[in-house]
Amino acid sequence: MDFLDLVKTRYSVRSYEQKEIESSKLDYIMECVRLAPSAVNYQPWKFAIITEPERLAALKTAYSREWIQTAPCIIVACADHTQSWHRKVDNKDHADVDLSIAIEHLCLAAAEQGLGTCWVCNFDVDTCRKVMQLPSHIEPIALIPIGYPSEQAIPEKKRKTLEEIML
Repeated sequence: MDFLDLVKTRYSVRSYEQKEIESSKLDYIMECVRLAPSAVNYQPWKFAIITEPERLAALKTAYSREWIQTAPCIIVACADHTQSWHRKVDNKDHADVDLSIAIEHLCLAAAEQGLGTCWVCNFDVDTCRKVMQLPSHIEPIALIPIGYPSEQAIPEKKRKTLEEIML
């Protein structure tokens, strides 16, 4: 599959099979994440793969949508603000930008492996911090439910036209 086909194939999955993800696939995905570019190559990110049932259930309470209950795994994507590059002109912290690139590597690598993901940013950060026991300089940016899409998953993708996004 070429890159454009991969990008067209990937969609936000909101219904998962109750099937364990092979560790070889998770290792492959995380290797793709590890190789993502970042400002000044600082790689200001930390990721946690959550599959243990008790911890996974606790983490799911950080997001109130029912569909997340079907996810057999959640990858927590965090920014390490002590490791991020700051633009000198205005001190802009690039941790979120860098982490976004790494998360998209994660989502595309998962799609290539036949897995579905959904980028969740609207979650209770305090609950996530407590479940993950994160220090103050590590900020949870996104929860990425991951697994095999169920038959109920709807591969819907609405996008603006090219003309609408060009200046």
